[in-house]
Amino acid sequence: ALADGTVYRGRAFGAETVQSGEVVFNTSLTGYQEIATDPSYAGQIVVMTYTQIGNVGVNEMDDEARKPFLSGFIVKEVFDEPSNYRSEGNFDEKLKAAGVPGLSGIDTRSLVQRIRDGGAQVGVLSTDPAFQDDAELVARAKSEPGLDGHDWVAKVTRDAAYTFDEGAWSGIAGQLPRAERPAKQLKIVAYDFGVKRNILRLLVEQGFDITVVPATTPAADVLAMNPDGIFLSNGPGDPAAVEGVQPIVRELVEHKPVFGICLGHQILGLSLGGSTRKLKFGHHGGNQPGMDLATGKVAICAENHGYAVEAESLRAAGEPVEITHINLNDETVEGLAHATRPLFSVQYHPEASPGPHDAAYFFDR
Repeated sequence: ALADGTVYRGRAFGAETVQSGEVVFNTSLTGYQEIATDPSYAGQIVVMTYTQIGNVGVNEMDDEARKPFLSGFIVKEVFDEPSNYRSEGNFDEKLKAAGVPGLSGIDTRSLVQRIRDGGAQVGVLSTDPAFQDDAELVARAKSEPGLDGHDWVAKVTRDAAYTFDEGAWSGIAGQLPRAERPAKQLKIVAYDFGVKRNILRLLVEQGFDITVVPATTPAADVLAMNPDGIFLSNGPGDPAAVEGVQPIVRELVEHKPVFGICLGHQILGLSLGGSTRKLKFGHHGGNQPGMDLATGKVAICAENHGYAVEAESLRAAGEPVEITHINLNDETVEGLAHATRPLFSVQYHPEASPGPHDAAYFFDR
């Protein structure tokens, strides 16, 4: 049930429960497991535009986090008998174990068009026979808060620091040894706002020695580690609502090079004096066009965000911050760089997983 009064009835899979969340659609054709385990979807119910989900099963290797954090998953058709040599189980079982409800067999095209035309809105998924009244479900959807003003990062970040040294697979995952990596030379501290494992893997591939720290780790603690650089990760929700992070980043940028992706990009923009706004339905999928303004080159990008940094706010902030990339669909800010200090960020996901690899050069940069 959606807050606008629309109700869809279909077949349940995953967990038997009642969950609410902001409903968004994802246009990726592959990678449903990586999408479901991306912490950036915390507080959201994901609708897949691709119709057949679950046909290659799931496996532990492809998880992007320790568990799914999203509120629900909606598909046209779900497969519970997957066929793939890497499969270790089916998607239904994975969501069930994580307490995430799923809905299949509805007109997902209708639902996606409703979100695209009317904007993202709160929905409620229910498999409870005692909680099936349309009016009651709609009333609950209307009363539940959306993402604005809520710190979802606090729900997904780790409680303690840890090191990460797993590199990417070479060739077909699981069939060839991991690629030979450079000797570790530089140390990075990565702030975990909901970091995806494939981001960390590709940083490892560059030869970095990585320590991952919780989202609100004081700047003094990180500077005491004497890292060569700081990474600000992706994550869920409203960037302006993440408690206590902006002062930390403002201190770090005075001392160290900083690179941010997605929510990390937005938090860097906020810390440099900018502001953010909520997008109508966000960018979620593997087919977003991002233009490098310096070269005119367009990369097809994987994206997953519902907020954007306001270009005019950066120009008014006083810092010499340059807009380096834009999204060609709506001209929102997709990349930033400081003119005099080693600070830069991108809104999209150069690590993909799932998605195209056009923008992977950012890790080398």
